[in-house]
This record gives sequence, C-alpha cells and structure tokens, in this order.
Amino acid sequence: MGESAGLVVGVLGALPSLAAAGTLVWAVGCPRATARRRLGRLARPATVCAVLSLVTSFALPKTGAGSGWKLAEVAVLLLLLAVVSRWSPLRELASALPPAALAVALWPLPLVAGESFAEAVGIATFWLLPAVAAVVAGAYPRRQELRRRSAVAEARSAQRLQLSRDLHDFVAHDISGIVVQAQAARFVATTDPSQALHALERIEKAGLSALAAMDRTVQMLHGPEAAPATEPLPGVSQLPCLIEDFTSAGATEAHLDLPPPVAEALSREVGSAAYRIVVEALTNVRRHAPGASRVTVVFTPTATTVELRVTDDGDARSAPARRRASRGGLGLPALTEHAQALGGTLSAGPHGDGGWQLTAVLPATLPKETP
Repeated sequence: MGESAGLVVGVLGALPSLAAAGTLVWAVGCPRATARRRLGRLARPATVCAVLSLVTSFALPKTGAGSGWKLAEVAVLLLLLAVVSRWSPLRELASALPPAALAVALWPLPLVAGESFAEAVGIATFWLLPAVAAVVAGAYPRRQELRRRSAVAEARSAQRLQLSRDLHDFVAHDISGIVVQAQAARFVATTDPSQALHALERIEKAGLSALAAMDRTVQMLHGPEAAPATEPLPGVSQLPCLIEDFTSAGATEAHLDLPPPVAEALSREVGSAAYRIVVEALTNVRRHAPGASRVTVVFTPTATTVELRVTDDGDARSAPARRRASRGGLGLPALTEHAQALGGTLSAGPHGDGGWQLTAVLPATLPKETP
C-alpha cells in the first residue's frame, strides 16, 4: 500500500515537469512558420503549468525523488518564462508572469517549513532571481525588435513626408504653370494661333519638368540600390530660369535680385531650401493671387545669414485664402519646419494694399571682405 502511494505521489510530482516540457516540445516541434505562431500562444499553457507546480509543491508530501523532479520542473519553467517574455502578447504575458515567477521562487519553501520567516523570505528571494533573469533574457530581444520596428516606421514616415514635400514643392508648381498656360492658350487659340503654339511649348516644358520630379521621387522610393540617381535637387543657381519661366507663363511679371556672393554663401542644403521657398511662393501667387501684376524675389546678405523676401501686389480678396493656406497643408508649414531645422526662420503675411510677403532668414557663410 505504501509503495503504491509513493508511486502516485511521484507521478503527481512529475506531472508539472512533464506538462511544461510537453508544452515546449509542442511549440517547437513543427515547421518554423507554425512554431512562431505557437510560441506566441504559450502564455496560457505556461500559467497552467505554473499553477500545477504551486499545487504540487504545497499539497504533496516531500520526498527525495520529488525534490529532483522539482529541480527539473524549475528549469523547464524558466525556459517557459523566457519564451513567453519573448513571444507572447502583452495582455497574456501580464497574466502568465506572476504565477510562473511564484512557482519558481516558492518551490523550496515546503522543504524548509521549520525555518524562520526571514530565512524563508531570503530563500524565496534567492530563487526569484533566476525567474527575473529568464524574463530579462526574453524581454531584451523583444525590446530590440520593437525598437527596430519603430525605427523602420519612423524612417518610412520621414521618407513619405519627404516625398510629399517634393511632389508639392516641384510637381505642383509645374502643374499650376501648365494650367495657366492651358487657360491662356484657350483664349488666344482663335485670334492668335502663334501665341497658342508658344503656350503649348511652355506646357510641354513644364510637363517634362514635372515628369523629372516624379522620376526623382520614384527613385527615392526604390532606395539607394536603384538605378543611377537623377540630377541633384535645384538650388539658387536655377532661380533665374525659374523666374523667367514664371513670367512667360502668365500675366504676372517676376523680378529676381540675387547678388553673386549669395549663391556662394549658401550651402547645398540651404540653397535647395531657398529654391523650394521661392517655388512655393510663386505657386501660391498663381493659385491665390492670379491678379497680381508683379512679384519680386530679393536676396539680402547680412553678416551670418541671407534674408529672402518674396513680395507681390495681389489684391485684398486673395488675403483670406492665403491665410488659410499658410495655416495648413504641406507648403508653408512644412517649409517653416525645414527652415527652422536648418537654423533659420520663415514667416508670411499681408503686405501693402492686399499684397503678400514671405520672409525667410537662412544661415550662410559669407566671404570676408578684403581691406
């Protein structure tokens, strides 16, 4: 009778170890794709194994063989803790960690039932340390994976923002020019076909420029390993052509005041930002102040900066639309952030009798004058 009772106790004592080991074998003993899903569903089986371990620790009589099973059981529970900390969803992880950690920390207490409370606490604390180490071993790669995914998501978001800015700053400008030229060609087609032909030529040029910007954007999407890059983003040296094209595309006359030292003083990045600012200002004139007769683009160098002013003489009716445009969208707000990131400032507001003025102050390295 005593031998059969001991056999039953031994089987019950081995049950948590066998259950925990069987759970791990079930999770990893399958193809890799299936194993990944199963590893993410181990939180509940781990909780069941931990509860079984706690029950057998305090409900069964202690024997030497039972202690051996407990050590094996603790080792398998520690593996379960690490796997659950690595793969399980956070909600299920929160319910699985406490019972598993308690099962590891409290298993020796029935063996030292005659010891003082302080010694029992010390023993439990000592055995809690492996549980903490197992959780850290599983949580660290989980945290690294989350950080990697977050970095990838931020990089993709920054790339999408850059692409949207390129499309807005360059493609929108060219398309607005196409619209203006198409409207002009429609009015002069019957009375002066030669002017309509010139308008079509300018439409073709603006369309090719928009396609070039689109090609540059698509290559950015493909990454650095794609085909050879297109020409770099334009800078202040391309502003005379931009002003000439703007003037020839509509009724608004544009003038550029660009002192020679300015182009040399601006870095490549700052020069590209200045070009974008002028493009955005001219696009806004076409969209919100088509009745403006004159636009001036003036670069004024100072000791450490270059001040850029774009001023037009639009009518007062365009001011409300411009204020709405300056508060949202991808244009001026995005360029303001870009200018601030470069160490400069950008502001825009009404000027004169219904006109509008955009002012940007950008960092520069001006050559020193020789005495």
